[in-house]
Amino acid sequence: MILYHGSNMAIESIDLSKCRPYKDFGKGFYLTDIRRQAERMAVRTTKMFRGEPTLTSFEFDLDSAMRQGLKIKVFNSPDEEWARFVMANRDVNVEQPGHDYDIVIGPVADDTIARLLRMFTENFISEEQLVRELTFSEVTSQYFFHTEAAIKMLKKI
Repeated sequence: MILYHGSNMAIESIDLSKCRPYKDFGKGFYLTDIRRQAERMAVRTTKMFRGEPTLTSFEFDLDSAMRQGLKIKVFNSPDEEWARFVMANRDVNVEQPGHDYDIVIGPVADDTIARLLRMFTENFISEEQLVRELTFSEVTSQYFFHTEAAIKMLKKI
């Protein structure tokens, strides 16, 4: 499959030490299989940091990653388990890294979803309300690469 990274510059090599912590799945390199989503991210990043909106494409074979024995977590939808995982990774009071997965695949917690997570953690909505609201959100996709072994599974194209 083809994965895209939208940024303000082309990615020549992936340096995990430059990745920011406290993101949805933790500190690591993020991509998507949705080209339009990556294009929007490139524009957004360029507005914040200048540069040129740029897509960098990679080939990724999930079956090969599994055969290599990488630890992979897949969230098929924004459910309760996914919400708790995202909240733990975004929480600056939780020791990072908060998990030992090489690769995590699942929905993006956009601004609407982030607001819902905040409302849940502050006890303004129940777990049931959170899950119900998450099912009506536009689902996007992210592929998170957390370790050097995972990065080696990406082939720049």
